[in-house]
Amino acid sequence: MIKASLNRRTFMSLSGSALLAGCATPPNAPNPNVGFIEGYGPLFDSGYTLPGVPVEYLQGVNRRITGTYLGEQPVGTVDVDPYAKFLYFVREGANSVRFPIGAGRAGRSFSGGGTIQVKKKWPGWTPTKNMLRTEPEVYGPFARGIRGGLRSPLGARALYLYRGGRDTYYRIHGTNALDSIGNSGSAGCIRMFNHDIIALYEMVPIGTRVHVRSEAESQRVDPENFNRGIELPAHRTDPATIYSDEAIANDPLPDFDAVDSSGNVPL
Repeated sequence: MIKASLNRRTFMSLSGSALLAGCATPPNAPNPNVGFIEGYGPLFDSGYTLPGVPVEYLQGVNRRITGTYLGEQPVGTVDVDPYAKFLYFVREGANSVRFPIGAGRAGRSFSGGGTIQVKKKWPGWTPTKNMLRTEPEVYGPFARGIRGGLRSPLGARALYLYRGGRDTYYRIHGTNALDSIGNSGSAGCIRMFNHDIIALYEMVPIGTRVHVRSEAESQRVDPENFNRGIELPAHRTDPATIYSDEAIANDPLPDFDAVDSSGNVPL
């Protein structure tokens, strides 16, 4: 596992950390991880088979690494920088983990602290009343929601941030939009590669403090990566790819109730 200072200059030559342990491959059996960066190969999870993340999306700093955290938050904190497009899980010594993220408009409109009060595997998604009211042409076709699974915009895991005992509707979640990681989008909170959100989900307990950097803080702490990436146009999904009989047949429910019955989760 590579150890390095998690500062602004050390990432171009680093490899991804092996945080996801895989099963041993039998002798002479094909290795499904060939051609993938360590930790980002095909993954079987809770009844679903996640494809590996192509190398093209993991270039430079856009991959998970482990090293020494040089930010301003205490050990045990999830420190999110929606402008530099990084999320840190702060640990002692050279054991902190930095993940690349994508940040939507909602992800950049929130700053300060909160706590993770809910964690869900393969959560479903329902557009909020505000989303349906302000952008009915975008969200109206999905008003009945999308159950948890490979088609859910929340991906393989979601962490729900609360403040003062109330849901902030700020989410850290997985995504199938691989090109969004390292970039900004028009919608959504904080997106991660599904492989990375699965790893983070296992690391952080309920009650973990989350700090989201403001624009000024990001400029101060990590000026070299400030506003990393590009602004992507909104993704538009054909409802038929979600609700058709063929789509449902190819995306069966896992062996537990994965639907987020609370809904109200931004894309």
